[in-house]
Amino acid sequence: MTRVAAVQMVSTPDVEQNLATARRLVGEAAAGGATLVTLPEYWPIMGMTDADKVFHAESAGTGPIQDCMASLAREHGIWLIGGTLPLVSPEDGKVLNTTLVYDPSGAPVSRYDKIHLFGFNKGSESYDEARTIVPGAAVGSFDAPFGRVGLSVCYDLRFPELYRAMGECALIVVPAAFTHTTGMAHWEVLLRARAIENQCYVLASAQGGKHANGRRTFGHSMLVDPWGEVKDVLREGEGVVSGELDPAFLASVRESLPALKHRKM
Repeated sequence: MTRVAAVQMVSTPDVEQNLATARRLVGEAAAGGATLVTLPEYWPIMGMTDADKVFHAESAGTGPIQDCMASLAREHGIWLIGGTLPLVSPEDGKVLNTTLVYDPSGAPVSRYDKIHLFGFNKGSESYDEARTIVPGAAVGSFDAPFGRVGLSVCYDLRFPELYRAMGECALIVVPAAFTHTTGMAHWEVLLRARAIENQCYVLASAQGGKHANGRRTFGHSMLVDPWGEVKDVLREGEGVVSGELDPAFLASVRESLPALKHRKM
């Protein structure tokens, strides 16, 4: 059995404050026995404007945000999935919204640039990530000791074809900053659907509260098992959710209901 954990944050415009919060919460997760920990989307910077993350963008392989993640993985001897951070992109004024994965030695082992960019417009609430983010182009996953881990971010959750393209995973992670409006309607049902249809565990690490910029994120970080049952959840505020990945239970779900083997396309 492998214990995994998702960190929930209410990130601020202050990068140093967010790094300190991440250090504390990742330490809490590791102290609870987690050997794989994921951070939420936008964990290092939730700016007052969308452009703030462009100012803090790092080049791949160097920068204080990446140094923090590498040191946390190494210090605690864990697999750390770094939510997302802004990386320098080929386009001026835009970033890549990137998940980086570090192994227990602190070495970077995988990368996923968020493919699907969120757009929403309903009354006074509107978002358009494409204004400041360049979309990724490649599906992301990596091999952990317990099996393949599929990488996705927030709005990706609405595109089931992305998860099929990952192949058979033991775990799918979903760092996110779901809005409260869309989260209330769709967050849990989408996470449970991805777990059920891919017959694997889903670990979702969310932003969860009222931010300095006025945005309210939904929270409800959770671990869902391959039968679609929520094993742990945190509604709002900072904290950690965790649980065990049981390979015997995963195998029994796939054996009793061999949907993955029955696929025709």
